[in-house]
Amino acid sequence: MNDSLLVTKRNGRKEKINLDKIHKVLNWAAKGLKNVSVSQVELRSHIQFYNGIKTIHIHETIIKSTADLISQSQPDYQYMAARLTVFHLRKKAYGKFEPPELYNHVKYMVKIGKYDKNLLKKYSIEEYKTMNSFIDHCRDMNFSYAAIKQLEGKYLIQNRINGKIYESAQFLYILISACLFAKYPAKIRMKYIQKFYNAISTFKISLPTPIMSGVRTPTRQFSSCVLIECDDTLDSINATASSIVKYISQRAGIGINAGRIRALGSSIRNGEAFHTGCIPFYKHFQTAVKSCSQGGVRGGAATLFFPIWHLEVKNLLVLKNNRGIEENRVRHMDYALQINKLMYKRMIKDELITLFSPSDVPNLYEYFFSDQKKFKKLYEKYEKDKKIRKKQVKAIDLFALLMKERSSTGRIYIHNVDHSNTHSPFDPSIAPLKQSNLCLEVILPTKPLKNINDKNGEIALCTLSAINLGVIKNLKELEEISNLIVRGLDEVLDYQEYPIISAKIGALRRRSLGIGVINFAYYLAKNGVKYSDGSAKNLTHKTFESIQYYLLKASCLLAKEKGKCSWFNETNYSKGILPIDNYKKYIDKICLEPLHLNWEKLRKKIKKYGLRNSTLSAIMPSETSSQISNATNGIEPPRGYISIKSSKDGILRQVVPEYEKLKNKYELLWDIPNNNGYLQLVGIMQKFIDQSISANTNYDPNKFVNKKIPIKQLIKDLLIAYKLGLKTLYYQNTRDGAEDKQNDILDKLSYDNCESGSCKI
Repeated sequence: MNDSLLVTKRNGRKEKINLDKIHKVLNWAAKGLKNVSVSQVELRSHIQFYNGIKTIHIHETIIKSTADLISQSQPDYQYMAARLTVFHLRKKAYGKFEPPELYNHVKYMVKIGKYDKNLLKKYSIEEYKTMNSFIDHCRDMNFSYAAIKQLEGKYLIQNRINGKIYESAQFLYILISACLFAKYPAKIRMKYIQKFYNAISTFKISLPTPIMSGVRTPTRQFSSCVLIECDDTLDSINATASSIVKYISQRAGIGINAGRIRALGSSIRNGEAFHTGCIPFYKHFQTAVKSCSQGGVRGGAATLFFPIWHLEVKNLLVLKNNRGIEENRVRHMDYALQINKLMYKRMIKDELITLFSPSDVPNLYEYFFSDQKKFKKLYEKYEKDKKIRKKQVKAIDLFALLMKERSSTGRIYIHNVDHSNTHSPFDPSIAPLKQSNLCLEVILPTKPLKNINDKNGEIALCTLSAINLGVIKNLKELEEISNLIVRGLDEVLDYQEYPIISAKIGALRRRSLGIGVINFAYYLAKNGVKYSDGSAKNLTHKTFESIQYYLLKASCLLAKEKGKCSWFNETNYSKGILPIDNYKKYIDKICLEPLHLNWEKLRKKIKKYGLRNSTLSAIMPSETSSQISNATNGIEPPRGYISIKSSKDGILRQVVPEYEKLKNKYELLWDIPNNNGYLQLVGIMQKFIDQSISANTNYDPNKFVNKKIPIKQLIKDLLIAYKLGLKTLYYQNTRDGAEDKQNDILDKLSYDNCESGSCKI
């Protein structure tokens, strides 16, 4: 190659090409990693050098070539590619590899409007020096390639028009910590900032997208989940749509309870007109959901809820179906069907379900959630009333339609409204639970809005986070992690702003949190137990007992310091009733593990001091945040040893933690024979979780006759989930062979976990 060739540096300056520099960077990125080859990367890069070639182009080509070598046999390429990406991002952000001093960085970012100006008002230069001493920029080298690309694409502050990057990961982590603990007394806040920074930057605590991408910026809305209930009036429908737009634009996922809207043909103004039914209004909500892309950070999405006994239920269940025409389909939202024990019984006994328009049956919709005995009595009364418009359908036919649509779309979800209220932290007679959120793990009280400024309505907000089970060494560690996570999220509630008054009132008076877990599959593999054979039951019971116990203990301690939440009286916790008191007792038959912690002592403290937060726990999907932490997804078994995600930069491959050591210990999704073992573990978790769990069902057609999943099997699993006390069911996943083809391609590549080397260069 001609040594006189020039390269164009990032600053536009030209200089002679120096291949030794490229080789030096590659050797640095490979240091301490197993089974990675610098020469293999160089050969695979095939860089066509030409006069004036940009160094950015050279670097990006090398990164892609390294990432292409990630495989099961050589997973450490994911760390080599990540280090090269970190080098690239820092050069883009700072013009050099070494990050600036924290104070200088914050001062500049506030000046250009990228950071919240209060960051400079709340802390002195001396405090910034202290915080700067906490930062360990070498932790950037612990990201996998998929993680750093997700971080770059979704979380790092940038100009999304021209691609300019303004920060690196450790500044993100330290400034989130600084923002959240800014109101703590000066003498203790540095201690909490350091502890919280260490917990999130070493992946012990996983934060959700709204917090990661938003805290430290001028935007101040960080609740992941927004639950909006709609009444059967035009004003309420329009207020719901307006609320959706406001929260979609600020990165939130939406749950819409639209079950009150009257059915097609219902009378309007004493017969002056007849109602157009639910579908036109669902389309209105869909337009609101898709109106904002959230700046490329998180696409607008919503799940809409309606009861199984709604007069239009058959038309509503097929709204996502690919057949049909635009007029009778609303395909760009997901749907959740609300069911209770009476409806399941009708199906089991091969009886009829009677369908009504909620507008024709006063109080029925309210009792559906608040009082199951009153609902049954009133439902049967209305069934006999010949004056009321109704339809009757065979219960088994309706459930079969539900299962058919759940199978074909994967996105018709299940909400067991009775379990949500009888195994709940809220008193259903005061604050009934009528809906969940986008991902079916948050269940909170809501009240429909009369208008957008309605102070008597209630939009429910939940602020999420997760504990990384994969990095804890013993269950006692959960006490400190729980204390940090509860304190940090509780501060989010006061730090953020509220675009709608009905959301602010409920959020600050209930102070609901939803703390879940990630890396459960890795946790099971490390402990030598599996989803399917019952061996994980006792470990799961002990672990989730500890999680809920320490979360409640932390919230009680915070209530002692700062006061209980003002609507604490609407919870069962205020009566001394804990999750261990109202779970589905069938769980005792499948898991004999006793309680290990002093719940009676905790009960007395809660009755004395209250809780700072109405709810503490929820098990969310954590798709992106798991990837950032190089963890398996939530509580789900991995589909393969390598997960494959598509992004704007192409395919991202991520290898399960400690693959080489634990490859025979992991239980992969499609190797699990059926849903029973997984559902039992979810039932055990639900014994302790005070909100809900994003639990999925999974089916491999190859395991059934003629490769067709029987409706009978789907209904059987639905009944098992109900018997176990599950409040919700999220996705139904069906194996389609695409993943197998991807894995076959990956296996043909040659080329395992890593200890990152020094980040000095």
